[in-house]
Amino acid sequence: MPELPEVEVVRRGVATHVVGRSLTDIQLFGHRVARRHVPGPVDLADRLRGRAVTGARRRGKYLWLELDGAVEALVIHLGMSGQLLVEEPESPREKHAHALFDLSDGRQLRFVDQRTFGGLQLVALVPDPFGPGSVPDIIGHIAPDPLEAAFDQQAVSRAMRRRHTQLKRALLDQSLVSGIGNIYADEALWRARLHGERPTERLTAAAVREVLGHAADVMTEALGRGGTSFDSLYVDVNGASGYFERSLNAYGRQGDPCRRCGTPMVRESFMNRSSFSCPRCQRRPRVVG
Repeated sequence: MPELPEVEVVRRGVATHVVGRSLTDIQLFGHRVARRHVPGPVDLADRLRGRAVTGARRRGKYLWLELDGAVEALVIHLGMSGQLLVEEPESPREKHAHALFDLSDGRQLRFVDQRTFGGLQLVALVPDPFGPGSVPDIIGHIAPDPLEAAFDQQAVSRAMRRRHTQLKRALLDQSLVSGIGNIYADEALWRARLHGERPTERLTAAAVREVLGHAADVMTEALGRGGTSFDSLYVDVNGASGYFERSLNAYGRQGDPCRRCGTPMVRESFMNRSSFSCPRCQRRPRVVG
């Protein structure tokens, strides 16, 4: 599933190629692409047709297009395999293209989603509870991510230490901090030499701030390399894959030597997913009982 850096790469591409253009026509295929838009796909297409795109914004893994009038936005759920591609209208339509947006400059924005977990939704904008500006009402409860100006590392550190939970669970809790997914949580924990099962209430403020800082650093580095692509499902608006997976130190490296100490990396089950860590550099917490 695309995480923050991958979504930000897509947002930047949309900002370059779509913002400032109008949606001259919209074609939606199938019902699933607009299933979150309760009035249905015909209503969604009618309400978007002729609208100008004034901005492309993101919070965590949520992406939305601001529209003229500044009262509502088109939220684009990428899901596990959603892609936004900017192409020439005469280009062959992709097999899993569920939405085509004709742009006023003659090109076409396409929403392609092989696994159909993503979709489109037109929602009202509300004041951002975390700072100036507005956000779609469906994500008003989502906390800022580490790459946002509204992100307050000190406040997030205090909130994490008040929770009686495990560190990795806290990093993935979007009410505390958004945008840190499974891949980048493992990378931040490896850099901080902390195991994901460490209880947050027993960590020092400095330790929590350090892992949050590493999360911001690793996502910034991934962003500079186009994100992390393990297959052809994640691409930018030009169809190019990211290559940060070559720089991963923890995620997916079960059995490989730790790049810091040489100990074989281990995989552990975590919330129906996997966690990867070094058993020497990232000691499991002792059970206190």
